[in-house]
Amino acid sequence: QLQASGGGMVQPGGSLRLSCAASGFTFDYYTIGWLRQAPGKEHQGVSCISRSDGRTTYADSVKGRFTFSRDSAKNTVYLQMNSMKPEDTAVYYCAVTLGSGCPQSLYEYSRWGRGTLVTVSS
Repeated sequence: QLQASGGGMVQPGGSLRLSCAASGFTFDYYTIGWLRQAPGKEHQGVSCISRSDGRTTYADSVKGRFTFSRDSAKNTVYLQMNSMKPEDTAVYYCAVTLGSGCPQSLYEYSRWGRGTLVTVSS
């Protein structure tokens, strides 16, 4: 089971940190992704850590602003979001897959949890 948390409302330029805790399995053997879905839009991959090489990738729209990290001891991953913009408003999901690639669609992952809503507005 995956559970994302930490969403809320923040002003433009502000920060939020999302958390995603896994239960019943360990993140260590999976490719882990953060994805988001804005109202009326399709899923978008935000960031991903590949199981094959441990490399972290980011969508161009969040590079330099978002940071994906993990705490293996807590079996939890995080998405630190800084310098937030109104276009970051979306429901954010964490998801895992045993594949080595980073899918752009939530449904291409094997597991995902309930998302957490992030709203960036003044």
